[in-house]
Amino acid sequence: MTTLTNDEILSLSAVELGKKIKAGELSSVEAVTAYLDRADAIEKDVNAYITLDREEALKKAEEADAKIASGELTGPLAGVPVAIKANMCIEGHLASCASHILDNFYPTYTSTAVEKLLAAGAVNLGSTNMDEFAMGSTTETSYFGATHNPWDTGRVPGGSSGGSAAAVAADECAAALGSDTGGSIRQPASFCGVTGIKPTYGRVSRYGLIAYGSSLDQIGPLGKDVTDCATILEIISGKDPKDSTSVEGENDFTSALINDVKGMKIGVPRDYFLEGIDDDVKKAVLGAADRLRSLGAEVEEFDLGMVEYAIPAYYIIACAEASSNLERFDGVKYGYRTKTYDDLHEMYKKTRSEGFGAEVKRRIMLGSFVLSSGYYDAYYVKALRVKALIKEAFDKAFAKYDVILGPVAPTTALKCGESLSDPIKMYLGDIYTVAVNLAGLPGISLPCGYDKDGLPIGLQLLGQTFDEKKIIRAAYTFEQAFKAEVRKPDISKIIASGNINKSLNGAASATGVN
Repeated sequence: MTTLTNDEILSLSAVELGKKIKAGELSSVEAVTAYLDRADAIEKDVNAYITLDREEALKKAEEADAKIASGELTGPLAGVPVAIKANMCIEGHLASCASHILDNFYPTYTSTAVEKLLAAGAVNLGSTNMDEFAMGSTTETSYFGATHNPWDTGRVPGGSSGGSAAAVAADECAAALGSDTGGSIRQPASFCGVTGIKPTYGRVSRYGLIAYGSSLDQIGPLGKDVTDCATILEIISGKDPKDSTSVEGENDFTSALINDVKGMKIGVPRDYFLEGIDDDVKKAVLGAADRLRSLGAEVEEFDLGMVEYAIPAYYIIACAEASSNLERFDGVKYGYRTKTYDDLHEMYKKTRSEGFGAEVKRRIMLGSFVLSSGYYDAYYVKALRVKALIKEAFDKAFAKYDVILGPVAPTTALKCGESLSDPIKMYLGDIYTVAVNLAGLPGISLPCGYDKDGLPIGLQLLGQTFDEKKIIRAAYTFEQAFKAEVRKPDISKIIASGNINKSLNGAASATGVN
């Protein structure tokens, strides 16, 4: 049907691809085949997927083509190949959370966000790799081996949604879903040079998302541009009776794709640029602020405050919630169970010892400690008070500014293995993202420049709760001004490089890709 080459198909954004499929210029089967062929060529080096099912994806693509032809499917993403992070349930599909303890878990239900995306006609290619139970910032703690950054396979893609970000960057899917507990969409989007949105807490149902920190987790899109992300967010958002924390609200996000920031007030926190940030990152982010100023926005610096308290407060709260949420994985009802044991207590102990990785165990122990009777008030309650103060600081800022602008991370993509030997360094890398989750705010990450090594740098735009439209508008305007400078990773180098060692942390070598 199509006269487009595979490279031309892969160069299209998800929305552009959907338009061509709807117009009959190519079929969903042809689009899915192009992405699967790309994955076949580079997965051995990128390892973005845990499971990748060619046969089922092609079957679903055929169904999508038939429904598009009959007029049953008319949405912007009908027939478009997407990928889903491995912590979202899909009926009958492995939902491992990249952990040994769930490497045989096949849910009997589907996440609401995924269900909405598939109902819109998107074709799921597979389950993307992640840090185990979303605990990490590099996608190196996965039981199924580390994911590698398509820009440089010796570097990490960020985490925990590193598989989704790497898959989008490497054209192994047109778009993907990730989850963000403390920056896990925005930071890998920054490291991989793609766009990602962390929605307001409650904007998207968490039903079917295997929980890490229930008061912090939020599902969101990763795409090739702002339009893709706004389109996906429009599809997956909304009230869900299965999730009491989800809310009603206007979700016409594509109407905010306006190339105009005249009169928009943008605040730049001085606190974000005082220390610990690479010069290249600082220059690129402040350059983005200057560009938005030249486009008509009112940009000024201000003191946000509370920045130094965000990391300790976040890790206390997140680990406390994780220790509670992960208590259910004990080998009794589902998941991995140790092979040999003498009694129930030993079965619990050996199952969890063998099933969880080192980083997950570290966070469970930290969470159990701060919730213990002798330390609950000293740590957990105090962290909750700091969380409230952080929200107050943002509320004060948003009384004056429409959008807050800053970096996503203090550095570009780190070299593989650097953070595994120094967990504190990995935690500090979340300095600019975790406060957003504590306050329940929406944020977007998009490319704004490149460092001296040619690695992408991300710009973060934050809005008040349920004010996604403002950050989408500001991001879209910047993107239109910057798009002539946007680059892509050189996939030919990956294909020519030969196989590399994907397992940096002793994880399983098999990925379940077929």
